[in-house]
Amino acid sequence: MTDAPVNDSAEYVPPKVWTWNKESGGRFAAINRPIAGPTHEAELPVGRHPFQLYSLATPNGVKVTVMFEELLAAGHSGAEYDAWLIKIDGNQFGSGFVAVNPNSKIPALMDRSGPTPIRVFESGAILMHLAEKFGAFLPTSGPARAECLSWLFWQMGSAPFLGGGFGHFYAYAPTKIEYAIDRYAMEVKRQLDVLNRRLADNEYLAGNEYTIADMATWPWYGALAKGLVYGAGEFLSVHEYKNVQRWTDAIAKRPAVKRGRMVNRISGDPASQLHERHDASDFETRTQDKIGEPPQE
Repeated sequence: MTDAPVNDSAEYVPPKVWTWNKESGGRFAAINRPIAGPTHEAELPVGRHPFQLYSLATPNGVKVTVMFEELLAAGHSGAEYDAWLIKIDGNQFGSGFVAVNPNSKIPALMDRSGPTPIRVFESGAILMHLAEKFGAFLPTSGPARAECLSWLFWQMGSAPFLGGGFGHFYAYAPTKIEYAIDRYAMEVKRQLDVLNRRLADNEYLAGNEYTIADMATWPWYGALAKGLVYGAGEFLSVHEYKNVQRWTDAIAKRPAVKRGRMVNRISGDPASQLHERHDASDFETRTQDKIGEPPQE
């Protein structure tokens, strides 16, 4: 960063009242809008398992599929789930999806394990709901619980600066704005330093035990640490955060994490893409390389 002011010959002067009179530009301009609610009628499918997940393998979606796979790996057979693909191309504005998540963001969950279906939206809320339901990956009391929840909510509050802030202006914005990129690069590096310092003396974020705090944080900051998001690994010198690298590698080796990362994935190696998950055997029989369908972007 430099101390020199950013010069812009076409400096923007905000109007007294903002109005939506043009697309915002960038990769997601076609689906960005300043209003909520459905744009069309579309019912959601319902499978045979107690939990119905409607999602996509973005970092927020991966949190939840990893949690389900970890629960099943730990012997919680009641955590069987159907994972339905919701692409971020307008499908999130269907009436059925909006009924589950009025915020129109993935992931969204319907818990049908009891007499009355329960909707749960926001990835952190879903992780807590499942952890408390199955008594797993969340300490029940005391300092350990407080630490776990603190890091879970740290991630929920921090990731928008990484994705909507740095990621947008560095990778997706229609023009490169030095001030915006510098501002958010500084914040993301600060966040990486927060994680690096915490992980210097702790195996996992909440201490010695792997918890939902790690499941929430790893899809965002683990991918960042390996240069897998925004093409920004070198730009941010992610290799310098040695403790984050150690933690990232350890979590990536977990079999349940490997499976969870595949669910609802529609890009990359076809062998890593399981567009929908309805049975444990799908990982062996229904990945894109096996069913003969071309990868979808």
